[in-house]
Amino acid sequence: MDQEIGDQRSRYGFSTLEKAEVWDRWQRGESLKAIGRVFGKPSSSIYGQLSPYGGIRPAPRRRSKLALTLTEREEISRGLAAEQSARSLARLLGRAPSTVSREIRRNGGYDRYRAALPDEAAFIRARRPKRCKLAGSPWLRQAVARKLKRRWSPQQIAGWLKQMHPEDEAKRVSHETIYRSLFIQARGALKKELARHLRSKRTLRRSRYASAKGDGRGQIVDLISISERPAEVEDRAVPGHWEGDLLAGSKNSHIATLVERHTRYVMLVKVPSKDTETVVNALIKHAKKLPTELYKSLTWDRGKELADHKRFSLATDIDVYFCDPQSPWQRGSNENTNGLLRQYFPKGTDLSVHSQAHLNKVARELNERPRQTLGFQTPADRFNACVASIP
Repeated sequence: MDQEIGDQRSRYGFSTLEKAEVWDRWQRGESLKAIGRVFGKPSSSIYGQLSPYGGIRPAPRRRSKLALTLTEREEISRGLAAEQSARSLARLLGRAPSTVSREIRRNGGYDRYRAALPDEAAFIRARRPKRCKLAGSPWLRQAVARKLKRRWSPQQIAGWLKQMHPEDEAKRVSHETIYRSLFIQARGALKKELARHLRSKRTLRRSRYASAKGDGRGQIVDLISISERPAEVEDRAVPGHWEGDLLAGSKNSHIATLVERHTRYVMLVKVPSKDTETVVNALIKHAKKLPTELYKSLTWDRGKELADHKRFSLATDIDVYFCDPQSPWQRGSNENTNGLLRQYFPKGTDLSVHSQAHLNKVARELNERPRQTLGFQTPADRFNACVASIP
């Protein structure tokens, strides 16, 4: 038994307890690299543990109460070594003689029977996975595949099927089943290539606790929650309160985006990298270009790039508030602006090639667009009016 466990560990690199810890950490939202560091292994080793299941933790297996246990098999092994008969062993275990004799005959006979290997083999034979609904219905599988190719989300597909076939359960499927069929290829339902049509392009299901921006979200020291932000910021009645974020590009390139809540005025800041020292230095430099009356607070998400927020506040006298985890709507103006900016900076492009002068030009174009939310005034008009009103 010990030799078998050792062989299994050398092959896969993880014991049963370590595999359980890998799944525990993945479900808590830790990254592949972070988990790998705990075990002293590369992230590829962790990926190898998770990928066969698509990042979805398999349900723990349970033995049937009718099946022989490992303890009973060990009793059979010891009894055979003592030359006891199958019938006497059956009486000892309270089992039918046919059950014991079949167990012995199936696993090496009286001379070669051992407890560990038969126990593992029986556990494997007991697997009777329920066939996936998509695998069993060609019509449903093809309907889902067509919609995925049109970039529909699994939720949209599931909702559409329910609306189109309210009375026919066979022609409906849950979004969770679609996700599992994409991520767990062993189900044999949907082709792996279809996953590229998902918005995230992921090959593994991530925990809902995982950070969209890497390790460390939620670990910013002495942050001030958005719940403590003054009421005047919330109702947008007073100018000078900003929302900020990093717009990401390829090759680990970023642009800092800032939006004033009252006027929707946009500023773009070139940042050479996203480490907190670089980002804070760039924001400090940019903040000093504005009148203090028009830069009173900054609301950011929980990215590590603003971990040194106290230095920013000390240098600029600007209060920094942090959104709740996974709550982008709390920076709605900034999120909307980032969407508009993708017209100029498409996803997957290198943002480091753009100069600050070019960023200023893009910001000026956005600020000179009439906005419905401003009664078709432009952010530039509103902001300039605020500047003019400063005594």
